[in-house]
Amino acid sequence: MGVNNFISLSKAGLYCIPGDFYLDPKRIVQTAVISHAHGDHAVPNNVNVYCTKGTRELMAMRYNASARSVFHLKEYREAFDIRGVKISFYPAGHILGSAQILLEYNSERYLYTGDFKLQDDNSCEAFEFVECDHLITETTFADPTYDHPEPIAEILSLNEFDQNVVIGAYAVGKAQRITKLLADHCPDKMVFVHNGVAAFHRVYEEHSRSLGEWMPYRRQEFLDSRNAVYILPPAHFARYSRNKTVLKIFATGWKRSYYSCDRILRISDHADWNDVLTLVRKTKTKQVYTVHGDGSHLIHHLKDSGIGIRKLA
Repeated sequence: MGVNNFISLSKAGLYCIPGDFYLDPKRIVQTAVISHAHGDHAVPNNVNVYCTKGTRELMAMRYNASARSVFHLKEYREAFDIRGVKISFYPAGHILGSAQILLEYNSERYLYTGDFKLQDDNSCEAFEFVECDHLITETTFADPTYDHPEPIAEILSLNEFDQNVVIGAYAVGKAQRITKLLADHCPDKMVFVHNGVAAFHRVYEEHSRSLGEWMPYRRQEFLDSRNAVYILPPAHFARYSRNKTVLKIFATGWKRSYYSCDRILRISDHADWNDVLTLVRKTKTKQVYTVHGDGSHLIHHLKDSGIGIRKLA
């Protein structure tokens, strides 16, 4: 069975036809199988939600209204069934609780990666390769010009500065990863965390993900400190655009920041070009479908490989 008879693309998102459920729906649906807790993959208030415990708890912190959903929590590698489709989650290495979703039906294996990364990250579960017949992969950075630097080298560069630093980072995933990297590689720096980020830090720590020493932001204490770091979400980071008293750094996998800053911290929670090629090779897939990004480079690269490929969304 080809993917066209198994998964279709609707206004609500990727729909599994025989299973009558959606993968990371963009609108409220009856049954959602969710890969991770970022807002572009996990909308609140679906009637039934299948996900990992980590994803459930991050969603609950982000969306108070998500309590209206009935959550069906599954462990990694635990098989379950929805209308004859066998489903199991495997670590995606993106953020806490993130999962690749393996669907098995009529002796065919369909793997939806969600967002993923292969780089080491002590703040979340490490990526696990899963063989499949049909691979549905994100292609956010599937471009030969993107080769993400080693995150440890990036974080060590902060030791060159003894002035206070403000780092803009996404509240879920990126902020926790940077906090852990700072604890491990910049131990002399005092780390302050925005209150809107601290709640997610606590969820990570409740899942036995130690992030090292950090404290909720206290303005006067930060101003009176030297060699301190303040991690805050992008919307709040933008308020520092004209502040000359701190070094302004934005954490992103992109080569340029969309926010005014003094420099960028090239740390990404997505796979780069070589990671995507590694994924295709190690899954031993027969067919690739690209989602979440421009898959044109990958389509061109694989056109004579014997592996079928096309853009799904």
